[in-house]
Amino acid sequence: MSSTIQRINLSPHIVLLEIDNPPANSLSKKIKERFVSLLDNLEADSDIRTLIITGRGGKFCVGDDLKEAIANIQDLRKVKQNLQQFGQIMDRIEALPFPTIAAINGWCIGGGLELALCCDIRVAVPSAQFICAGVNIGLTASGYRLPRIIGIARAKQMLYTGLPIDASKALSYGLITEIYEGTKLMQAAKNMAITIAQKAPLSLQATKRIVNCAFETNAKQAQSLQEKELLQLAHTEDYKNALSAFAVKQKPIFNGK
Repeated sequence: MSSTIQRINLSPHIVLLEIDNPPANSLSKKIKERFVSLLDNLEADSDIRTLIITGRGGKFCVGDDLKEAIANIQDLRKVKQNLQQFGQIMDRIEALPFPTIAAINGWCIGGGLELALCCDIRVAVPSAQFICAGVNIGLTASGYRLPRIIGIARAKQMLYTGLPIDASKALSYGLITEIYEGTKLMQAAKNMAITIAQKAPLSLQATKRIVNCAFETNAKQAQSLQEKELLQLAHTEDYKNALSAFAVKQKPIFNGK
């Protein structure tokens, strides 16, 4: 039985990561180590413009491997290392400079939900189930990221009850942005990635930096950051090429310079 994350290069600028850890794509020690290795490569690859994350076998991710947790429960050092590594991986995914898409094709539970929350865009199949499972196993997760996305009241209900919500409710909450039937999910995620990858990469990176700190800055700080990013972008070759292309009614080609 395999236990890995498959990396598929859909194009020079688009990467797909598929969690492949049957039966439910848990975040085992081996999977977390694979994530660390992949993130090292992704962060060092300046050609990447969009990343898609999904799971194989009709599940997205169910979070921590509870069998491993049971085996390690008496070793507090291992428990601490596991929790810290998980948090570091989530922070690194959230901080990736390029846009990320979570294609949620089934169960999205606990740490799997946190993984989806770290992505910039989330789309799902109708059968997807979303569960804040921390209170169900005596832990806590998603108390910071979830309220920022769906609001405090709805987040508290999910976080306190540990009950599932379906894709329709997740859409109404703003947890996901679209629902796609079956195999159409991945094609939709790929089409979105293609659209994003055709945009100016430096502009995308700047936009992500601004959006990611939107809740931590006041209006004056946000304006200052926006002006700083705009001044830097105004001196790029991509901006100049875009203006030249617009003048002759052509579609600009961006090189990230």
